[in-house]
Amino acid sequence: MKHRFGSTVPLCLLFAGLCFTPAVTTAAQAQAAQTTPPPKVLEITTEVVKAYQGGTPHEKTETLFAQAARDAKWPEHYLGLTSVTGRERAIFLQGYDSFADWQKDMNASHKDAAYSAKIDAALAADSALLESVTTSAYAYRDDLSLRAPVDIGHMRYFEISIFHVRMGHEKDWESLSKMYMTAYDKVPDAHWATFEKMYGADSGNTFIIVSPMKSLGEVDQEIVDDKNLPSTVGADQMRKMMDLGASTIESIESNLYAINPKMSYPTDNWAQADPDFWNQK
Repeated sequence: MKHRFGSTVPLCLLFAGLCFTPAVTTAAQAQAAQTTPPPKVLEITTEVVKAYQGGTPHEKTETLFAQAARDAKWPEHYLGLTSVTGRERAIFLQGYDSFADWQKDMNASHKDAAYSAKIDAALAADSALLESVTTSAYAYRDDLSLRAPVDIGHMRYFEISIFHVRMGHEKDWESLSKMYMTAYDKVPDAHWATFEKMYGADSGNTFIIVSPMKSLGEVDQEIVDDKNLPSTVGADQMRKMMDLGASTIESIESNLYAINPKMSYPTDNWAQADPDFWNQK
């Protein structure tokens, strides 16, 4: 990973799944199913590019990081996404089994002189194109997630929703999330992973829900599911969910991102799922 040392949506469009590095206890099951479970710790690096420096210019500098990882056969993999909506930016998602494993990754990159030199060179080239860089860390909330493992190798887009919960309403948020888990358990294709922000701006009352999608046509299906939800749960339960959401959630922002294979360092399983997509140069 490139370590640097040193729009509101309806409540019914909340959920889907995000997955990266396999957790030890579930790796065998996940491999058999060609899915990857969510990481226990998720690092997100957000790069806001300068005007007119997105697209090909930024892709070129980002491929330097991916090539350095491939040359070193680096064990940690990551996804690079570019914004479809919102401010022009790229985000990089990397998962770990623990914060201790995150530290081991950083320590290892420090000790590998050849790898560090390539990363430093890539950082110098990349920084010339960037307006700002921020890094945040999230913890996976399995208790607030539904059918989270997905086939990342065939995913092409992500919907990422950021929820700011009113201070003191964390338990209400958990209750609300579980209401939606019960409701969407009846929708076969519904799946999501919830992460709680541990470090970074607004940590402590911020949650993200990330929805990998094979195509943007899945957004159309989300809209249909949204319309059908009141009949699924009943009018009284729907009213309870909406009222609890209004009193619990301070703000919501949802954006779409596209996976950029040139900015990613995929696992072998992801690359083998669709070589033409993941092996683009």
